[in-house]
Amino acid sequence: MNPIFLTIILVPVIEIYLLIKIGSQIGAITTILLIFTTAIVGIYYAKYEGLNTLKSGFNQLKQNKTPTYEMLSGAAIAFAALLLIIPGFVTDLLGFLLIFPLSREFIFNSLFKKMNPINTKKNNIIDGEYEDIDDKNDR
Repeated sequence: MNPIFLTIILVPVIEIYLLIKIGSQIGAITTILLIFTTAIVGIYYAKYEGLNTLKSGFNQLKQNKTPTYEMLSGAAIAFAALLLIIPGFVTDLLGFLLIFPLSREFIFNSLFKKMNPINTKKNNIIDGEYEDIDDKNDR
């Protein structure tokens, strides 16, 4: 089954389950207030981290360096802000993990280790010699 389709189905199911479970423990009004609070706090912190990332990117550009990490961080912060707007506890947890710089750096490092295999022993280079042959000499 397609992982994106599975995610689209499972995330709302898990969110509804958690909303019901937590709502039955702490009450419906408290659960709703908690959802709004995490969204508001998360959005303001996303704005703060986004501005810090933007400043860091401009500093990288001033030093004539490519702000690759800053661009990835900016995209991750924007995605985290989206996750924080969506009501639910799992999406809020994932959003906060992406907003905090330490956890974001850990996530990026673990993804880059999976994308860049260290085993570079396998070379796809074929070494050989060639000789130009004129058509007149070939006959």
